[in-house]
Amino acid sequence: MFELSFIWAGIIAFAVLTYVILDGFDLGVGIVPPGLTIAEAAAPDASLKFALVGTVVLVPLILGYTAYAYWVFRGKVDPEEGYH
Repeated sequence: MFELSFIWAGIIAFAVLTYVILDGFDLGVGIVPPGLTIAEAAAPDASLKFALVGTVVLVPLILGYTAYAYWVFRGKVDPEEGYH
């Protein structure tokens, strides 16, 4: 008899493999017309600048908060203390 964890691992692996295979058949079929260039497909300059400013502001904030949270919760966990 198989252990339950191996059964679940098999189910998940089968689902991922099925998704990859089926998605592979779907990709690239009629998505990008052959005559479309990068310049034609690019967003307007104003939209790209807006996204760049948002990225430049938000990514350091997220990384800083992640580092702060890591610093606050650093240290070893005592398994005998429990959850409460």
